[in-house]
Formats: sequence, C-alpha cells, structure tokens
Amino acid sequence: MQPLTAKSIYLLLFLFVFTTIHAQKGKVSKPSAAETWKKEVMNAVDQKYKMAQEMVDMVFSFSELGFQETETSAYLAGILEKNGFIIERGIGGIPTAWLAKWGSGKPFIALGSDIDCIPKASQKPGVAWKEPIVEDAPGHGEGHNSGLPLVILSAIEVKKIMEREKLPGTLMIWPGVAEELVGTKAWYIRDGYFKNADACIFTHVGNNLAVTWGDSGNNGLVSVEFSFEGSSAHSAGAPWRGKSALDAVELMNVAWNYKREHLKPTQRSHYVITNGGDQPNVVPSKAAVWYYLRERTYEDIKAMYDEAIKYAKATGEMTGTKVSYRLLGTAWPGHFNKAIAEATYKNILSVGLPVWDSADQQLARAVQKLVAAPKKDQKGKPIDGLAVKLDTLEGPVQFSWGSGSDDIADIAWNLPTVVFRYPSNIPGTPGHNWADAIAMATPIAHKGVIAGAKTLSATLIDMLTDPKIIKDAWDYFNNVQTKEVKYIPFVEANTPPAIHLNQKAMETFRPLLKKYYYDPSKYKTYLEQLGIEYPQLKPKGF
Repeated sequence: MQPLTAKSIYLLLFLFVFTTIHAQKGKVSKPSAAETWKKEVMNAVDQKYKMAQEMVDMVFSFSELGFQETETSAYLAGILEKNGFIIERGIGGIPTAWLAKWGSGKPFIALGSDIDCIPKASQKPGVAWKEPIVEDAPGHGEGHNSGLPLVILSAIEVKKIMEREKLPGTLMIWPGVAEELVGTKAWYIRDGYFKNADACIFTHVGNNLAVTWGDSGNNGLVSVEFSFEGSSAHSAGAPWRGKSALDAVELMNVAWNYKREHLKPTQRSHYVITNGGDQPNVVPSKAAVWYYLRERTYEDIKAMYDEAIKYAKATGEMTGTKVSYRLLGTAWPGHFNKAIAEATYKNILSVGLPVWDSADQQLARAVQKLVAAPKKDQKGKPIDGLAVKLDTLEGPVQFSWGSGSDDIADIAWNLPTVVFRYPSNIPGTPGHNWADAIAMATPIAHKGVIAGAKTLSATLIDMLTDPKIIKDAWDYFNNVQTKEVKYIPFVEANTPPAIHLNQKAMETFRPLLKKYYYDPSKYKTYLEQLGIEYPQLKPKGF
C-alpha cells in the first residue's frame, strides 16, 4: 500500500466536506408534508377540467337574477351534498341562500363567491358580436357563473387530503346571493353565520390572478327605495283633485340632482323609477324611486342616507303625499387582510397564469375591438388580448375618487377576509354588460377557473397546516384594520331581506331560458350545444 501524499489527503478532505455539505443541503431542501400535499392537490385540480367546465357552463345557462337563483343554488348545493358536505338551506330567510359545511375544529375557513347575474345581459358565449340567447333576458355579464364552481372544485380536493391525513379544520362554502343588489352578506353577518369563522377567502372573476390587501378604494353604499302614496283623479277632467305620487318622485330626483353639487367628489348616487304610475289619464296615486347612495366611509354614507330621507319627506310634504322607505341592500367600503393576501399571492406565483392558445387570444382581441376597449387600463397597463403577465401584490390605495361596491366588505369588517381574483374574463370590457358574458362559457373561463382552484387549494393547505397565517391575520384585523374604525351595520334586527326583487322578471324569462339549459349528457360543452365553433369571430355567412 502506497503512503498518502499531501495532495491525496487534500483531495479526500475536499470530497468529504463536499459530500457532507450536500447531504445536509438535501435534508434541508426535502419538501415538507404541506408542500407535498399542495403539489398533490394542484395536480388533482388539473385533472378536473371536465368537472370545472360542466359546472361553469351549467350555471351560465341558468342565468338567474338576484334572490331568484333557484336552479343555480339547487345544482351547486347538490354537488357539495353528494361529496359529503352538510347543507343548511334557506339561511337568513333567503330561499336561495345556504351553507355547506364539512370537517370539525379549527381553523374554520369560509369560502364564498357570488351566483347572480345581470339584467338584459343574455349573450351567446364564444361569439364576437351581440347575439342574445333570449332577447332582453338576464345573463352572466359579470361572470358570477364561475366563482362557486372554482370554490367547490377546490374544497372537494382539499377535503380528500384532510380526510386521509386526518387534518383538523372546518370548511364552510356559501353563495353570495343577490350581490348585484348588495342584498345578503350584511344579513348573513347580522344573523351570526360567520360568528365562529377564523378567516374567509372570497373568489371573484377577473382577468388576472390577483389579490390585494388594505383599503381597496371602493365605495360602500345603501340601497333604498322611497315609496309615495297620494290620490288618483282624472288627469284631464279634474287633475286638481289628485295628489300625484309621481310628482313627489320627480321632485325628489330634481332636488337630489341639485344636491350632488354640494357632495364630495367621491360620492356616487344613482336611481331608477320603479313605479311611475299606470297610465297618463290617471293621476298616479302610487310611485316609487330606488336609490344607490355610495361613499368612501361609513360616516359619509350615513350622512347621504339621512339627507335622502329628509328630501323624501320634504317632497312628500310639498305634494301632499305619504312617504315610506325601505333598505334593500347595503355594503361597507372594502378593506382586506394582509396576512391572507400574502399567503395567497405566494401560491399565485407558484401556479401562474393559464396557457392561452391562439383561439383564446383571437376571441379576446375581437371582443376588445367590438367594445372599443381602451388601449390601457386605469393603472396604465396595456390592454391587448388576455393577460400573459401576473399582477403584483398591491396594498392599500393611497387615494380613491370612489368606485363600485361589494357587500363582501361587510364580512371583511367582521373577520379576516380577502378577495381573490382569477382570469376567466377578457380585459377591457365595460362591466355589467352583455359583452362581459362572451367569455364566460368558453375555454377562457374554464382555464381561469382551474388556475384559480389550484391557487385556492394550495392556500387552504397552507392555512390548515401553518397556524401563523391565521394568527397574523387576526393581528392585522385587530391592530390595524379595526384599530380606529369599527363596523356599524346599516341592517337592523327587523330589516327583512328584499327577496321580492326580480321575482316577476324571472317568472317571465325562466321558461324561455329553460329551453337552453345545458345538457352535459348530450353535449361536451355549452358551445357545442349552441352550435358555436370556437372562436366564432364573424356570423356565419359573412
């Protein structure tokens, strides 16, 4: 045996140190159980594209307005029930509202999304021109047909891992009924359905994978209907004997339009006359006007509400009519949780945007041309087809001139909550419009839901296995969000939900829409059922 040289000894020492370091690195980099489960659940969601497509297309075909989502609620709650969730129906005295629960113990995580649609937004999917399925019928011109399918898909797959690994925790899935009327979430809070929840993740359709925290820049609102009652008379024979309720409505509207000059520029107020009388030759004995009054803080919303009541009473006095009013809906300004947003965004980075093919991009650009979409969005980002770059994680807005409203804010002011957006719609569409329905039963919507469900599933695994996320979420909620601002509800103990809204409209349109309900036993997709070749950029024959 030859003696070791200095060079040989040095080489052996180097190999020993190198091997030891890499062995230690291997131990450190071994994936945790949570990371393994996250990969597993994301792979499982990827395999459920067909289930996602069927749910999204089915709800799209129902096209039900707020408070009248009977088919949608029965269908979605039925899927959860078949998968082991316990369903409590008719919560808060709202026939189409329900809760679906599974599991036990902490953390208790609520998962929600909206289900109602938009008036007169009926539209065939996948075609780049206006063509309603049923003329003047409602349609999913907001994309609410996609959110709960995303949540359900995610919850079912996470439940499988919780069962197998015996992970403690409770999942509660719930629908945002009548969100377009901001008509239920404040009632859910009033009636205690979120009392024991630790956190809420709410999903909403968008055109990117995104989540924000802090003040969202949105307005809160009250939705209130003022009703006037006078007395009728012959409009030509004895108009002096009548007391016109319509006069009261019109005088109130004129007065409020003058009032706008003396309101903050952050306010948004708008109205529709819901009852303008019966026919011209009868002085209207009854009339009504429905207002949305929006502002950036509770105090300013309350001040507008009080002023509107004062104006209604004054016009009642002027016209000799009796006035009454009813709160139909309400939403606080939005403020969302930092810790949950950060946890969600880490998974957004991991999942990434869907891979859009040429057909998806062709439809998106054709729709953008159709609606004369701006070249840039409000943040200065170019609008050109579907998003191919992720948004950044954004914190509180520094200033806002005011914007839309969402009653998810009422939940967010009662427990740590985020709104997570997923890319199932086309950038640059007007919003609340038939054009916003074009993508919502196409591969764009389906791919966006899969990307969103993967992100949500991974985030749920994190929240179930890392107690620090919930702890930090409540620390932010208690010591930042609600340190100086306390939630004061507009809904009182005896305020009923406005379940009468949209009843007549759906009685008219449901029988017509029923002919077009999606039948997955006969057709692979709703596009196939409607005879649409995706993407259809021009009407056939052009």
